[in-house]
Amino acid sequence: MRSAVNDRKRSEVLGSALDGVRRAGVPGVYAEVRDAGRVWQGAAGVADVETGTPVEPGMAQRVGSITKTFVAAAVLQRAERGDLQLDAPIGRYLPRLVPGGRGQRITVRMLLNHTSGIAEYLPAAFPSLGGFPSLPDVSPESLDGNRFTYFPPAELIRMGLAAPPTGEPGGSPGVYSNTNYMILGRLLEHVTGATAEGYVTRHVIERAGLRNTAFPGGPRIEQPHPRIYESFFGMIDPPRDYSVYDMSWVRTAASLVSTMEDLNTFYGLLLCGEIVGLSLLAEMHRTVPVRAHTGEIIDYGLGLQRVEIPGGGTCWGHGGTVWGATTMSLTRDDGRRQMSITTNLARWNRPDASGRPRPHPIDAALAAFSRQVMGPRSRGGSRA
Repeated sequence: MRSAVNDRKRSEVLGSALDGVRRAGVPGVYAEVRDAGRVWQGAAGVADVETGTPVEPGMAQRVGSITKTFVAAAVLQRAERGDLQLDAPIGRYLPRLVPGGRGQRITVRMLLNHTSGIAEYLPAAFPSLGGFPSLPDVSPESLDGNRFTYFPPAELIRMGLAAPPTGEPGGSPGVYSNTNYMILGRLLEHVTGATAEGYVTRHVIERAGLRNTAFPGGPRIEQPHPRIYESFFGMIDPPRDYSVYDMSWVRTAASLVSTMEDLNTFYGLLLCGEIVGLSLLAEMHRTVPVRAHTGEIIDYGLGLQRVEIPGGGTCWGHGGTVWGATTMSLTRDDGRRQMSITTNLARWNRPDASGRPRPHPIDAALAAFSRQVMGPRSRGGSRA
């Protein structure tokens, strides 16, 4: 009886915290929490602001840069097989794609942990974004103009390589760049003879037994999903629906579709050595400081981010953002607690006078939910 009462109270507390995210300003939010074998799923808000259809916890979502962990796992699998070496220069494998001295100085590891010094291609692919992400003279025009644009991966990589380097190879802090993971996709194709998406599907997604995770086959999500709304730092008001979008602009950097259940399953298996062997999993955990698109410094390993939750200790996982959706998946370092949470709104922070995003109540509500999930259990058992 006491366990049932505690579980009911726990569910109420988590549901209230999740609803706090909705009240802070997102149309819809949903999550799955796992705690020592117990599973809680919840949702708050709407999947469609026009119809008022409720969002549901089992819905699929574009999970953005969480894709990078899947791709990193695939690369490390090939390293286990001896098909590539983490500290070998990328020019050894792809001399035409990354030619000359640059190809000889940048290693596979530097691509994985964003210390390559290769710049982000987004400002060139979406030119009206101005100085993304610093926001001067920003316009959302390219977002609409490129809804159905096909971007060849080689062209995106060329854009990143043509931009001024963000630093010396191996320098600190690194600078987060999608170009790195586009190159890693081509590396996978070189060493496997398969498409990168096909290899990741067969050897990571299927190996983990994920039933609702896939690279998109077109601009539409096939599984039940919410509409996703982009605010673009307040410049699109009201936020616009970007549910239908050609994801070739991010491919192996950020195009996966998944569910919160699948993400928890994936990270749970990965972090206990079921996807990548323990030796190379330890390499994934070796972090370096990396400057994110937001300007903050994060602790980044090989496709894996370390996050410290106040009162909850160290967690591992990754976040992801696409036009209209924001997702985070974290697993506590003892493996006992997990959370995956997503919103169908993105870039809600309006810029300050210097062009940097200002804090928003949504940020505080998401942080509160994370603390509630990952923090220590109270005597009454109300925490997850």
